[in-house]
Amino acid sequence: MFVKTITERFNPRRVIVYSRDEWKQSEMQKDKAFTQGQVRFFLGDVRDKDRLCLAMRGVDFVIHAAALKQVPAAEYNPHEFIKTNVDGATNVVEAALDAGVSKVIALSTDKAVNPVNLYGATKLCSDKVFVAANSYGGESGTIFSVVRYGNVVGSRGSVAPLFANQRESGSLTITNPNMTRFFMSLDEAVELVLFAFENGNSGDLFVNKAPAGTIGDLAVALKELFKADNTVKVIGTRHGEKLYETLCTREEMIKAEDMGDFFRIPADNRDLNYAQYFSEGEKDISLIEDYHSHNTQRLDKEGMKQLLLKLDFIQQEVN
Repeated sequence: MFVKTITERFNPRRVIVYSRDEWKQSEMQKDKAFTQGQVRFFLGDVRDKDRLCLAMRGVDFVIHAAALKQVPAAEYNPHEFIKTNVDGATNVVEAALDAGVSKVIALSTDKAVNPVNLYGATKLCSDKVFVAANSYGGESGTIFSVVRYGNVVGSRGSVAPLFANQRESGSLTITNPNMTRFFMSLDEAVELVLFAFENGNSGDLFVNKAPAGTIGDLAVALKELFKADNTVKVIGTRHGEKLYETLCTREEMIKAEDMGDFFRIPADNRDLNYAQYFSEGEKDISLIEDYHSHNTQRLDKEGMKQLLLKLDFIQQEVN
Protein backbone atom coordinates (compact mmCIF):
# COMPACT_ATOMS: atom_id res chain seq x y z
CA MET A 1 0.00 0.00 0.00
CA PHE A 2 2.71 2.49 0.98
CA VAL A 3 4.95 1.62 -1.97
CA LYS A 4 2.03 2.04 -4.36
CA THR A 5 1.09 5.40 -2.83
CA ILE A 6 4.55 6.94 -3.08
CA THR A 7 5.15 5.70 -6.63
CA GLU A 8 1.84 7.17 -7.78
CA ARG A 9 2.06 10.43 -5.83
CA PHE A 10 5.76 11.30 -6.06
CA ASN A 11 7.12 9.31 -9.03
CA PRO A 12 10.49 8.59 -7.37
CA ARG A 13 13.45 7.47 -9.45
CA ARG A 14 13.87 4.31 -7.38
CA VAL A 15 12.10 2.51 -4.52
CA ILE A 16 13.80 -0.38 -2.73
CA VAL A 17 11.74 -2.98 -0.90
CA TYR A 18 14.10 -4.60 1.62
CA SER A 19 12.75 -7.60 3.52
CA ARG A 20 13.42 -11.25 4.28
CA ASP A 21 9.99 -12.37 3.02
CA GLU A 22 10.65 -13.77 -0.46
CA TRP A 23 7.04 -14.92 -0.91
CA LYS A 24 5.62 -11.47 -0.22
CA GLN A 25 8.15 -9.91 -2.57
CA SER A 26 7.23 -12.38 -5.31
CA GLU A 27 3.54 -11.55 -4.84
CA MET A 28 4.28 -7.83 -5.12
CA GLN A 29 6.19 -8.41 -8.35
CA LYS A 30 3.03 -9.85 -9.91
CA ASP A 31 1.32 -6.47 -9.47
CA LYS A 32 1.68 -4.30 -12.58
CA ALA A 33 2.17 -1.26 -10.35
CA PHE A 34 5.55 -2.65 -9.33
CA THR A 35 6.86 -3.71 -12.72
CA GLN A 36 7.70 -0.29 -14.17
CA GLY A 37 11.37 -0.40 -13.19
CA GLN A 38 11.09 2.01 -10.26
CA VAL A 39 10.68 -0.69 -7.64
CA ARG A 40 13.62 -2.93 -6.76
CA PHE A 41 13.41 -5.92 -4.44
CA PHE A 42 16.24 -6.78 -2.07
CA LEU A 43 16.17 -9.89 0.12
CA GLY A 44 17.79 -9.19 3.45
CA ASP A 45 17.35 -8.90 7.19
CA VAL A 46 17.76 -5.89 9.48
CA ARG A 47 19.97 -8.14 11.59
CA ASP A 48 22.52 -8.06 8.73
CA LYS A 49 24.21 -4.67 8.85
CA ASP A 50 26.48 -5.34 5.85
CA ARG A 51 23.50 -6.15 3.64
CA LEU A 52 21.68 -3.05 4.92
CA CYS A 53 24.67 -0.88 4.02
CA LEU A 54 24.62 -2.25 0.47
CA ALA A 55 20.87 -1.69 0.14
CA MET A 56 21.08 1.92 1.37
CA ARG A 57 23.75 3.12 -1.04
CA GLY A 58 22.39 6.14 -2.90
CA VAL A 59 19.16 6.15 -0.88
CA ASP A 60 17.65 9.46 0.28
CA PHE A 61 14.80 8.31 2.54
CA VAL A 62 14.22 5.20 4.65
CA ILE A 63 11.06 3.85 6.27
CA HIS A 64 11.84 1.28 8.94
CA ALA A 65 8.87 -1.06 9.41
CA ALA A 66 10.65 -4.35 10.11
CA ALA A 67 9.73 -5.93 13.44
CA LEU A 68 8.68 -9.12 15.14
CA LYS A 69 5.25 -8.31 16.56
CA GLN A 70 3.42 -11.29 18.03
CA VAL A 71 3.05 -10.64 21.77
CA PRO A 72 2.89 -14.30 22.93
CA ALA A 73 5.83 -15.28 20.74
CA ALA A 74 7.91 -12.49 22.25
CA GLU A 75 7.47 -13.85 25.75
CA TYR A 76 8.74 -17.28 24.67
CA ASN A 77 11.46 -16.03 22.29
CA PRO A 78 12.80 -12.83 23.88
CA HIS A 79 16.28 -13.05 22.39
CA GLU A 80 14.93 -13.25 18.84
CA PHE A 81 12.74 -10.17 19.35
CA ILE A 82 15.67 -8.23 20.79
CA LYS A 83 17.86 -9.18 17.81
CA THR A 84 15.30 -7.89 15.30
CA ASN A 85 13.54 -5.05 17.11
CA VAL A 86 16.45 -3.54 19.04
CA ASP A 87 19.68 -4.70 17.39
CA GLY A 88 18.02 -4.37 14.00
CA ALA A 89 17.06 -0.77 14.79
CA THR A 90 20.68 -0.04 15.69
CA ASN A 91 21.81 -1.54 12.39
CA VAL A 92 19.35 0.63 10.46
CA VAL A 93 20.64 3.74 12.24
CA GLU A 94 24.29 2.94 11.60
CA ALA A 95 23.71 1.96 7.97
CA ALA A 96 21.72 5.17 7.35
CA LEU A 97 24.49 7.29 8.88
CA ASP A 98 27.16 5.51 6.83
CA ALA A 99 25.15 5.97 3.61
CA GLY A 100 24.33 9.64 4.25
CA VAL A 101 20.56 9.09 4.15
CA SER A 102 18.61 12.37 4.48
CA LYS A 103 15.73 11.18 6.66
CA VAL A 104 14.64 7.99 8.41
CA ILE A 105 11.12 7.36 9.73
CA ALA A 106 10.73 4.45 12.16
CA LEU A 107 7.32 2.89 12.74
CA SER A 108 6.34 2.28 16.35
CA THR A 109 3.30 1.11 18.30
CA ASP A 110 1.10 2.12 21.22
CA LYS A 111 2.44 -0.97 22.99
CA ALA A 112 5.77 0.86 23.37
CA VAL A 113 4.13 3.24 25.88
CA ASN A 114 4.41 1.97 29.47
CA PRO A 115 4.97 -1.56 28.12
CA VAL A 116 3.72 -4.63 29.98
CA ASN A 117 5.05 -7.20 27.50
CA LEU A 118 8.39 -7.88 25.87
CA TYR A 119 7.26 -6.82 22.40
CA GLY A 120 6.31 -3.38 23.71
CA ALA A 121 9.57 -3.15 25.66
CA THR A 122 11.63 -3.86 22.54
CA LYS A 123 9.73 -1.22 20.56
CA LEU A 124 10.29 1.29 23.36
CA CYS A 125 14.02 0.54 23.12
CA SER A 126 13.84 0.92 19.34
CA ASP A 127 12.16 4.33 19.68
CA LYS A 128 14.90 5.46 22.06
CA VAL A 129 17.57 4.24 19.62
CA PHE A 130 16.12 6.29 16.75
CA VAL A 131 15.60 9.46 18.81
CA ALA A 132 19.11 9.25 20.28
CA ALA A 133 20.57 8.68 16.79
CA ASN A 134 20.04 12.36 16.03
CA SER A 135 22.99 13.10 18.31
CA TYR A 136 25.21 11.35 15.78
CA GLY A 137 23.67 12.85 12.66
CA GLY A 138 24.89 16.37 13.39
CA GLU A 139 23.18 19.59 12.33
CA SER A 140 23.33 18.79 8.60
CA GLY A 141 23.24 14.98 8.89
CA THR A 142 20.56 12.31 8.88
CA ILE A 143 17.23 13.18 10.54
CA PHE A 144 15.59 10.38 12.51
CA SER A 145 11.91 10.57 13.50
CA VAL A 146 9.34 8.10 14.85
CA VAL A 147 5.63 7.58 14.14
CA ARG A 148 3.47 5.79 16.70
CA TYR A 149 0.01 4.36 16.12
CA GLY A 150 -2.44 1.72 17.31
CA ASN A 151 -4.29 -0.97 15.38
CA VAL A 152 -4.38 -0.70 11.60
CA VAL A 153 -7.77 -2.24 10.83
CA GLY A 154 -7.50 -5.15 8.42
CA SER A 155 -3.71 -5.51 8.59
CA ARG A 156 -2.14 -8.94 8.98
CA GLY A 157 -2.65 -10.25 12.52
CA SER A 158 -5.29 -7.65 13.43
CA VAL A 159 -8.61 -8.53 14.99
CA ALA A 160 -10.93 -7.81 12.02
CA PRO A 161 -9.54 -10.60 9.76
CA LEU A 162 -9.49 -12.90 12.79
CA PHE A 163 -13.19 -12.32 13.44
CA ALA A 164 -13.96 -12.77 9.74
CA ASN A 165 -12.25 -16.18 9.76
CA GLN A 166 -13.93 -17.24 13.01
CA ARG A 167 -17.31 -16.41 11.49
CA GLU A 168 -16.90 -19.45 9.26
CA SER A 169 -15.92 -21.80 12.07
CA GLY A 170 -18.07 -20.90 15.08
CA SER A 171 -17.89 -18.41 17.95
CA LEU A 172 -16.16 -15.05 17.85
CA THR A 173 -13.65 -15.02 20.69
CA ILE A 174 -12.94 -11.78 22.51
CA THR A 175 -10.81 -11.22 25.58
CA ASN A 176 -12.83 -8.48 27.25
CA PRO A 177 -15.77 -6.67 25.60
CA ASN A 178 -14.88 -3.45 27.43
CA MET A 179 -11.25 -3.48 26.26
CA THR A 180 -10.56 -0.44 24.06
CA ARG A 181 -8.08 -0.03 21.23
CA PHE A 182 -7.09 2.75 18.84
CA PHE A 183 -8.19 2.05 15.26
CA MET A 184 -7.03 3.57 12.00
CA SER A 185 -7.24 2.61 8.34
CA LEU A 186 -4.23 1.68 6.22
CA ASP A 187 -4.67 4.93 4.27
CA GLU A 188 -4.44 6.90 7.53
CA ALA A 189 -1.29 5.01 8.52
CA VAL A 190 0.30 5.92 5.18
CA GLU A 191 -0.66 9.59 5.60
CA LEU A 192 0.89 9.63 9.07
CA VAL A 193 4.23 8.45 7.67
CA LEU A 194 4.12 10.99 4.83
CA PHE A 195 3.25 13.76 7.27
CA ALA A 196 6.29 12.82 9.36
CA PHE A 197 8.50 12.96 6.27
CA GLU A 198 7.26 16.44 5.41
CA ASN A 199 7.24 17.91 8.91
CA GLY A 200 9.68 15.89 11.02
CA ASN A 201 12.67 17.45 12.72
CA SER A 202 15.43 15.60 14.51
CA GLY A 203 14.00 13.35 17.20
CA ASP A 204 10.34 14.17 16.61
CA LEU A 205 7.66 11.64 17.47
CA PHE A 206 4.37 11.84 15.54
CA VAL A 207 1.04 10.43 16.72
CA ASN A 208 -2.20 10.23 14.77
CA LYS A 209 -5.31 11.38 16.65
CA ALA A 210 -7.03 8.08 16.08
CA PRO A 211 -10.47 7.21 17.44
CA ALA A 212 -10.91 4.20 19.67
CA GLY A 213 -13.57 1.57 20.17
CA THR A 214 -14.35 -1.41 22.34
CA ILE A 215 -13.60 -4.94 21.23
CA GLY A 216 -17.21 -5.80 22.04
CA ASP A 217 -18.56 -3.14 19.63
CA LEU A 218 -16.13 -4.31 16.95
CA ALA A 219 -17.42 -7.89 17.21
CA VAL A 220 -21.07 -6.78 17.06
CA ALA A 221 -20.37 -4.45 14.12
CA LEU A 222 -18.79 -7.30 12.15
CA LYS A 223 -21.65 -9.66 12.97
CA GLU A 224 -24.22 -7.15 11.71
CA LEU A 225 -22.25 -6.31 8.55
CA PHE A 226 -21.95 -10.01 7.72
CA LYS A 227 -25.52 -10.74 8.88
CA ALA A 228 -24.02 -13.53 10.97
CA ASP A 229 -25.53 -15.21 14.02
CA ASN A 230 -22.31 -16.39 15.66
CA THR A 231 -22.14 -16.34 19.42
CA VAL A 232 -19.53 -14.13 21.09
CA LYS A 233 -17.34 -15.99 23.57
CA VAL A 234 -15.41 -14.04 26.22
CA ILE A 235 -12.13 -15.87 26.91
CA GLY A 236 -10.52 -13.40 29.32
CA THR A 237 -7.53 -11.09 29.10
CA ARG A 238 -4.40 -12.75 27.75
CA HIS A 239 -0.92 -12.41 29.15
CA GLY A 240 0.67 -9.10 28.12
CA GLU A 241 -2.62 -7.34 27.26
CA LYS A 242 -3.91 -4.08 28.72
CA LEU A 243 -7.48 -2.92 29.25
CA TYR A 244 -6.61 0.15 27.17
CA GLU A 245 -3.61 1.29 25.14
CA THR A 246 -1.77 4.60 25.42
CA LEU A 247 -0.41 6.63 22.50
CA CYS A 248 1.16 9.47 24.53
CA THR A 249 2.19 9.67 28.15
CA ARG A 250 1.32 12.79 30.12
CA GLU A 251 5.03 13.65 30.09
CA GLU A 252 4.83 13.67 26.28
CA MET A 253 1.48 15.46 26.17
CA ILE A 254 2.84 18.37 28.21
CA LYS A 255 5.17 19.29 25.33
CA ALA A 256 3.09 18.00 22.40
CA GLU A 257 2.32 20.36 19.53
CA ASP A 258 -1.20 20.06 18.13
CA MET A 259 -0.92 19.85 14.33
CA GLY A 260 -4.55 19.20 13.42
CA ASP A 261 -4.91 15.47 12.86
CA PHE A 262 -1.57 14.78 14.53
CA PHE A 263 0.50 15.48 17.62
CA ARG A 264 4.20 16.30 17.22
CA ILE A 265 6.27 15.50 20.29
CA PRO A 266 9.78 16.96 20.19
CA ALA A 267 12.73 15.07 21.60
CA ASP A 268 13.68 15.52 25.25
CA ASN A 269 16.27 18.29 25.09
CA ARG A 270 17.40 18.22 28.72
CA ASP A 271 21.10 17.92 29.33
CA LEU A 272 22.67 15.10 31.34
CA ASN A 273 22.63 17.03 34.61
CA TYR A 274 19.54 15.27 35.93
CA ALA A 275 20.22 16.34 39.51
CA GLN A 276 18.40 19.63 38.91
CA TYR A 277 15.20 17.73 38.06
CA PHE A 278 15.14 16.01 41.45
CA SER A 279 15.04 19.25 43.39
CA GLU A 280 12.47 21.01 41.19
CA GLY A 281 9.79 19.21 39.20
CA GLU A 282 7.12 20.22 36.66
CA LYS A 283 3.80 20.98 38.34
CA ASP A 284 1.82 21.05 35.08
CA ILE A 285 2.46 17.34 34.46
CA SER A 286 0.21 16.50 37.42
CA LEU A 287 -2.70 18.32 35.78
CA ILE A 288 -2.91 16.39 32.53
CA GLU A 289 -3.67 12.80 31.55
CA ASP A 290 -2.08 10.29 29.26
CA TYR A 291 -3.65 10.17 25.79
CA HIS A 292 -5.16 6.68 25.75
CA SER A 293 -7.95 4.66 24.19
CA HIS A 294 -10.26 5.17 27.18
CA ASN A 295 -10.25 8.98 26.96
CA THR A 296 -10.08 9.72 23.22
CA GLN A 297 -12.93 9.96 20.70
CA ARG A 298 -14.95 6.75 21.05
CA LEU A 299 -16.50 5.03 18.05
CA ASP A 300 -19.87 3.43 18.68
CA LYS A 301 -21.13 0.39 16.78
CA GLU A 302 -22.17 2.44 13.74
CA GLY A 303 -18.83 4.24 13.73
CA MET A 304 -17.05 0.89 13.77
CA LYS A 305 -19.11 -0.22 10.77
CA GLN A 306 -18.09 2.84 8.77
CA LEU A 307 -14.42 2.16 9.55
CA LEU A 308 -14.72 -1.51 8.62
CA LEU A 309 -16.44 -0.69 5.33
CA LYS A 310 -13.20 0.98 4.19
CA LEU A 311 -11.63 -2.49 3.97
CA ASP A 312 -11.71 -4.23 0.59
CA PHE A 313 -12.37 -7.70 2.00
CA ILE A 314 -15.29 -6.38 4.08
CA GLN A 315 -16.78 -4.62 1.03
CA GLN A 316 -16.49 -7.83 -1.01
CA GLU A 317 -18.25 -9.83 1.71
CA VAL A 318 -21.03 -7.30 2.20
CA ASN A 319 -21.66 -6.75 -1.51
